[in-house]
Amino acid sequence: MLGPKERKIFCLNNIAQVGLEKFRKGYSVTKNLDEAAGILVRSADMLSMEFPEGLRAVARAGAGVNNIPIEKCSEKGIVVFNTPGANANSVKELVLAGLLLASRDIFGGIKWIRDNSTEAEISKLAEKAKKNFAGHEISGKTLGVIGLGAIGVRVANAAVALGMNVLGFDPYLSVKSAWMLSPMIKHADTAEEVYAASDFITIHVPAMESTKKMINAEAISKMKPGIKILNFARDVLVDELALKEALTSGQVAKYISDFPNATSVNLPNSVILPHLGASTEEAEDNCAIMAAVQLQDYLDNGNITNSVNFPELNAGTCGAEARVAILHRNIPNMLSQITAFFGNNNLNIENLSNKARGGYAYTLLDISHKMPDDTVERLKEINGVLRVRRVKEKN
Repeated sequence: MLGPKERKIFCLNNIAQVGLEKFRKGYSVTKNLDEAAGILVRSADMLSMEFPEGLRAVARAGAGVNNIPIEKCSEKGIVVFNTPGANANSVKELVLAGLLLASRDIFGGIKWIRDNSTEAEISKLAEKAKKNFAGHEISGKTLGVIGLGAIGVRVANAAVALGMNVLGFDPYLSVKSAWMLSPMIKHADTAEEVYAASDFITIHVPAMESTKKMINAEAISKMKPGIKILNFARDVLVDELALKEALTSGQVAKYISDFPNATSVNLPNSVILPHLGASTEEAEDNCAIMAAVQLQDYLDNGNITNSVNFPELNAGTCGAEARVAILHRNIPNMLSQITAFFGNNNLNIENLSNKARGGYAYTLLDISHKMPDDTVERLKEINGVLRVRRVKEKN
């Protein structure tokens, strides 16, 4: 085999060293984007970035990818990865803290203590004042969980363990999530069913056009008076102007969010945290490791795991003479044109894997013979091909 290729990785954010150490010998971090084969990113805004021709992949050390121009990457044949589940426990624990902050006026009590810290009789005064900060237990209350992905499942199960009645809603519930769910969790057929029955609602869905401002005036009007809403997913999921009116009227008793912005930080009866959800050492390590492993496997072997714009496909390591990877549009006659090229050049295809996702598709081929030097250029001439890579080949 040709020796392992040397590859450069560009980091747009600080990436945990334990993740960078997962790269094999031959990989190195560069400060020059133009020579990078891959990008590692957390929260840096990439929406207006220009990408060099040699960039093959972007790996987000986290779940959300709204800071990455997905369509632009797709059209350039740049695979975008994320790390679903790597920070799920960290977020789950903060959501549980949010439940307690919503049910008990913990911050109000702490502020009172600080404001009266110079009083000599602070102990006696506190006994009289504590009734102003009384709240409710969460045990026996109903928690509605909208979105039962990696985080939502963990939140739902933990709430059951804390004695809550849990009602879950997710029209796209995966088999994996279904297996993980406690049998004590009741499944709702609609979001409206969750709105009507819940004392607390927590949302765990991705930010898409279909979910933006899903918690709006109409949705809030269907909720119990005094509902408490938790948002540890994305601020755009909530119509914060409508929420402000509901918080002022008391229809919504409390709003706990992990997303500070010019509107949310001034909402009444709210607790806004500084985006702490995945900010634990453990979560940052887990995300960095997962992102690095996926990025290297794609660059070295052509395998795709947890991509948000191209289909998942794993052909293992290449034992044949060569492997070629083709990112292309999901249109008719693509495979026949690709295989015809190899047939016309008397190149035997030992293994072919093909998957599609929406308007895009991916094909990996293991070839028995040395490929022509102009293989990449000739395959790129096929209408609909976005990128071609000679992943591995023997001398």
